[in-house]
Amino acid sequence: MKSLKEFKPLIKLIGEDKNKLILASILIFVSGIAEIFTGYLNGAAVESITNLQIKSALIYLGIYFLIELTLDGSVLHFANSILYKIESALTRKLGFFTYKKALDLPAVAFEQKSSGEIINRITNDADTLSFAFGRLLNMVSSLVASLIIIVYVFINSWIIGIEILILLSLLLLVVKKYNPKLKEIHKERKTEQDKFTSLVTESIRGIREIKTLGIKTSLINDMKNIIKIIYKKSEKEIDIQKEFNIIIRFLKSVLEVGVFVTCVILLYFNQISLTFFIAMTYYIYRYMWLIENINDLTQTYQKVVVSITRVNEILENKLYQDENFGNNKISNVKGVIEFKDVIFSYPEEDVTLNKFNLKIEPNKKIAIIGKSGQGKSTLFNLITRIFDTNEGEILLDNINIKDLSEEELRKNISIIRQEPFIFNKTIKENFRLIDNTLTLKEIRKYSKMAYIDDYIMSLPNKYDTILGEGGVNLSGGQKQRLSIARTLSKKSKVILFDEATSALDNESQEYIKRAIDNLVKDHTVVIVAHRLSTIMDADIIHVVDKGKIVASGNHKELLKTNKIYKNLYETESLNS
Repeated sequence: MKSLKEFKPLIKLIGEDKNKLILASILIFVSGIAEIFTGYLNGAAVESITNLQIKSALIYLGIYFLIELTLDGSVLHFANSILYKIESALTRKLGFFTYKKALDLPAVAFEQKSSGEIINRITNDADTLSFAFGRLLNMVSSLVASLIIIVYVFINSWIIGIEILILLSLLLLVVKKYNPKLKEIHKERKTEQDKFTSLVTESIRGIREIKTLGIKTSLINDMKNIIKIIYKKSEKEIDIQKEFNIIIRFLKSVLEVGVFVTCVILLYFNQISLTFFIAMTYYIYRYMWLIENINDLTQTYQKVVVSITRVNEILENKLYQDENFGNNKISNVKGVIEFKDVIFSYPEEDVTLNKFNLKIEPNKKIAIIGKSGQGKSTLFNLITRIFDTNEGEILLDNINIKDLSEEELRKNISIIRQEPFIFNKTIKENFRLIDNTLTLKEIRKYSKMAYIDDYIMSLPNKYDTILGEGGVNLSGGQKQRLSIARTLSKKSKVILFDEATSALDNESQEYIKRAIDNLVKDHTVVIVAHRLSTIMDADIIHVVDKGKIVASGNHKELLKTNKIYKNLYETESLNS
C-alpha cells in the first residue's frame, strides 16, 4: 500500500485528461467483460454442431464474430489510442514539472546530488512512469474479467475453480517473494546509471580541460569501471528475472495441463457439459495470458516504483524543501544592504560567519577582501539567498530579504561570478532570457557599457553568434564583460562581483574596472576579490577574517593599520 501512495502525484497530473481516462477505462472494461462471453459462445456453438443444431450454432458464431469485431477490435483499439495519447501527455507533464521543481530546490540539493542523478530523474524516470500507465489499466480490466470468469467456473465446477485458485495463489506467493529482489537490484542499477550520466555530462562540458590536462585515459578507465558495475547489476537482475520466469512457466504448465486433464475426467463422468469444456479451453489460455502479463508487469512495476519514488523525492519535496520567499516589494530601491548578527555554517561544517555585522551604502565602490576560506563569497551566497542564515538577518532597504518575493529579490540583486554561466544560444538570445522584449539597440547599449560591443560587432554573425555551451567560444575576459552587459539589462540596483577579475589578464581587468567604475554612481557595487589591484581604488575596503569584519578603510589607511591587508598586499606585490 505504501508504494501505491507514491502514485498520487501521478494521478494529479492527469488533470485535464481525466474524462478521457474515464472513457478509456469504461471502454477497456466493457471490452474485457465482453470477452468473457466469447469462450461460452465457442463452447455453445461446438455443442450445437455436435447436436446437429446448425441454426443455433450459426447464431452463437454470429454473436461471437460481432463481439470480436466491435468490442475486442474497434472499441479496444480506440480505447488504447486514447491511453497512448494520455501517456504521451503524461510524459511531457512529468518531465516539465520535475524540471520546474528541480529549479526550486535549494543550493544544497545540487551539492549533495550529482547532476547525472537529477538529469535522470527528470528524463528517464519520467518516461518509465508514463510507459507503464496504460499497461496497468489494461491489467486491472483483465483482472476484473478474470474474477468474473472464476465465478462462472465455480458455478459449473467447484473442483476446477479450486484448482485455478490454488495455482494463482502460488503465483502470488512467488511474485511476493521476487518483487523486493527485483526492486532492490533495479534501484542499485539506477544509482550506477546516475553516475554514468553524470560522468558523460561532465566529460562533454569539460572536454577542453580533459584534452589539455591529458586525463582522457583516466576518465575512460572510470567509465569502464562504471559500465562494468552496471553490467554486473544488469546480469544479476537478468538472473533473478530468469529464475522468476522459470517458476512462472512451470506454474503455467501445471495450470494448463491440470485443468485440461480435470476437464476431460469430469466430462467423461458427465460432471460438466461440452459447452463448459470448450469454454475452458478458451478461458484457460486467458489465465495463461494473465499470468504472463502479471509476470511482465511485475518486473515493469518494480522499475516504476523505483522511478516514481525518485521523481516524487523532487515533486513532493521529500529530500529538500523548496526555497521559501515572502510577498513584500520595494518601491524606489536605494540599495542599502545590512547584515545584523548573522551566524551561518554550511551543512556539516564549522561556523563560517559568527555574529557578522556590516552595512553597505549605495553609490560607493565597496570591496571585501581576506584570506581564502574566511567567508567572503559566503556573504554573496547569503545576499542572493543561495543559502539562508542560521541566525540573524540581512536587510535590503530595512526589509528582511526573506520577506521579499522571489521576483523582487532577483530583480534588485545581481551577481557576476568568476566563471559566469553563458547559455548555448546566440548572444541576442542570452540577453532575451533576461527580458524577451529587449531590442537590439538596447542590447548594444548595455554591451557598450561593458566594453564588449566592439568585439561582438567584429564577429561574422554579430549578435546572432551562437556562443557554445558555457560560452566556450569566448575568452575569460569576454565572458565576464558579456555577463556584466547581460546583468545591466536586468537594471538591478545591487550588483555583486565575486572574484570577477581574479583570472583575467591586465587588459581584460582594465575593461572590467572601467565597467565597474561606470556603475558606481547609480548602483550599490560590492566586490569580493583576491587581487588587490582590482580594488585598491575602492571607497571602502572591508577585511574579513574568521567570519567577522576586522578592519575597514581605504587602501592607504589599511596599509597602515591592518596587518592582514598589508600581508596580502605585500604578497601580491612580491608575486607580481
